[in-house]
Amino acid sequence: MNSYRDERRSLDARDVDVAATLGPVPLSEEQARSLRRKIDWHIMPFMCIMYLMTFMDKTTLGEAAVLGILEDANLSANQYDWLGTIFYFSYLAFQYPQNLALQRFPVGKWMSINIFVWSVILCCHAACKSFGALFAVRFLLGICEGAITPGFLIVTSMFYTREEQTLRVGYWFLMNGFAVIILGFISFGVLHTHTPNFMPWQWLMIITGTITLVTAIFFWFFFPDSPTSAWFLSAEERAQAVQRIRSNQTGVENKHFKYPQFVEAIKDRKTWLLAFIAGSANVVNSLIVAQFGFNDIQTTLLGCVDGVVEILTIWLGVKLASSKHIGRAYAAVLMYVPAILGCILVSLLPFSNKVGLLFSYWICIFAIAPFTIFLGWVAAITSGHTKRITTNAIVLCAYATGNAVSQFMWQAQYQPRNHIPWAIITTTNFCSALGLLLLRHILAADNAKRDSEGKDLEEESVYVVRLQDGREVNVDRTLLDLTDKENRQFRYVL
Repeated sequence: MNSYRDERRSLDARDVDVAATLGPVPLSEEQARSLRRKIDWHIMPFMCIMYLMTFMDKTTLGEAAVLGILEDANLSANQYDWLGTIFYFSYLAFQYPQNLALQRFPVGKWMSINIFVWSVILCCHAACKSFGALFAVRFLLGICEGAITPGFLIVTSMFYTREEQTLRVGYWFLMNGFAVIILGFISFGVLHTHTPNFMPWQWLMIITGTITLVTAIFFWFFFPDSPTSAWFLSAEERAQAVQRIRSNQTGVENKHFKYPQFVEAIKDRKTWLLAFIAGSANVVNSLIVAQFGFNDIQTTLLGCVDGVVEILTIWLGVKLASSKHIGRAYAAVLMYVPAILGCILVSLLPFSNKVGLLFSYWICIFAIAPFTIFLGWVAAITSGHTKRITTNAIVLCAYATGNAVSQFMWQAQYQPRNHIPWAIITTTNFCSALGLLLLRHILAADNAKRDSEGKDLEEESVYVVRLQDGREVNVDRTLLDLTDKENRQFRYVL
């Protein structure tokens, strides 16, 4: 018998996972599948609809350019670029505070508040007729957006196993494609409205803002904060929901900030490689296909095809990534191959070949799938709640940086061919693919090292938590809120 066996280690309730007091419960495979279906039906529709609305709302600026905002608000091309950039600058500046709030407060409620404020700000866009006013509302919009993606990543990791997370992230992320389609049809409709003193772009802001406001109210009342308090689960099902994800070795959540975990996230080389991948993957295409010679109505309707391509590529990407024979890194790199080819073709095809340019542009959209796969991977390879929210914040700050700087690539001097922007996007896509392969190599090497270490002797220890009412309960080691570095039984998914 080793020296650790039967040793009792007392812990403060603040140090362990919120689900630590829920002991192991019997859970058959059939019960696990039934519980997963119940969770899917109660949270995935909300996540999908909300992600659809937030993406649709933040991309209204692009549609507004076609609907007359440049002329109505007297915006120069440079000012219009700044309206896109300031959104991501505020997103970046408030990303870590938003992640801290997601740890401190109930996740669902905090996201609901941000979405409600977001909807009001979006409606306020319609009253803005100057660069200064639009600059202010876009800045505020970026602050609110900062809670959505990290919140969804936290919720996905709370309710689903690591094998299930890639598909679920893909499901709510591909709503971006549906948002593009729906926004395209709304824009097409308002383009035909003729109301005195109220432009089509203003109607677009009011319509999308009102829909989001209604959605936020439903989100507040019906979206769960965690599996330990989900209204649609019985007490027994809550314990089973936690039991179902014990294999993740990541727990559910911990509401207390742990400085050592923060420091570990900063010092972990993996964190900065993740940030590099996120930044390079989001030097994005801001091209409006009108530059290929299409009129406003044609541009609006062709934008709907962008959404269809995005849906199909994300779905294909996450399906490939979920295959144990392919995995996340290889699936993402496979999706980058046609994207890079599309970027090259857009730059090299004759400008008279509008159809060829258009199809090449659509092939470029394959580059969205790798980032979707990557987001699900980030959530699955980071453990320890403070470390997780810190890593999420750094990764999404890099995402915002890539989006912000890419707004300024599309300068008038590069038009109509935009050789320089397309060359930059080709390069960053290639760098992102290399980063993903390097990440996989590092994680595989770490897994091999852990395998060679053998069993962690501390696994035999008995961990005891004293609750506020004086009771003591034994705690499963998987719910100690350990980081992936501290828990040598943790294995990185590839």
